[in-house]
Amino acid sequence: MTEDVFKALADPTRRRILDELAERDGQTLFEICARLVSRYGLTLSRQAVSQHLAVLESAGLVRARREGRYKFHDIRTGPLEHIANRWLRPEKPKGTP
Repeated sequence: MTEDVFKALADPTRRRILDELAERDGQTLFEICARLVSRYGLTLSRQAVSQHLAVLESAGLVRARREGRYKFHDIRTGPLEHIANRWLRPEKPKGTP
């Protein structure tokens, strides 16, 4: 799973999508596309952004939820916390299990 997270984060567009969701969670595909255009000048098709979201979702970084006709996307930080804790946990003194 960690490898999927690194692959998902390797793409700058996906990192920008995560930035947008971190700033304002629960956005629709249309909202994400509009923010990518207005903030970064990225004119990607909705299909392309949807594919990026699918990669992020399969890596566990985004959760999609339906409410009526709308599909909202939320950031999930658990996989990032797992990676950070892997290398940033406090060091144990030598000789300690």
